Amino acid sequence: MLIDNIFPPIPSEVIMPLAGFAAARGQLSLVGVFLAGTAGSLSGALVWYGVGRWLGRERLRRFAARHGRWLTLSPAEVDRAGAWFARRGGVTVLVGRVVPGVRSLISVPAGVAGMPLTPFLAYSALGTIVWTGLLTAAGYGLGENYRSVGRLIEPIGNGVLVLALVLYLYRVATFGRRSGVRG
Repeated sequence: MLIDNIFPPIPSEVIMPLAGFAAARGQLSLVGVFLAGTAGSLSGALVWYGVGRWLGRERLRRFAARHGRWLTLSPAEVDRAGAWFARRGGVTVLVGRVVPGVRSLISVPAGVAGMPLTPFLAYSALGTIVWTGLLTAAGYGLGENYRSVGRLIEPIGNGVLVLALVLYLYRVATFGRRSGVRG
């Protein structure tokens, strides 16, 4: 789960149900799987939070001013995100920790916005416990049907990745037009 959070192409959606399946077969401890997954996920979240704290809002604003097209992010959007986190940072982190694709990166804007570490960890832990618990329980409950469900889910995951790439390319292509910013 640490690797999932630092390197998102290794998804927890595969790792945790597989570990839950192994626990159902008696190869691993169910509690151990859950605790290891939660600890790994929180460790990865802390790495990205630290990157966000190091980066900071002003450094990110300068970077967005120079290279915003490729981030699809303008300095004004950095400011809006900071204001959003000031008002709703906790809930944003909590919800973000259970959304595939978002869960790995939600820690960066929390760090950039200067969200205090204790609330960040509390909301991250709550979201991570829910996510890790659901995935582990799914693998445990599916038992021998784990592989057939995986075959059904894989095309959906691939479709989501293609959609994300198309949306990114659209944002890059329309970056200057939507905000009046050139990057």
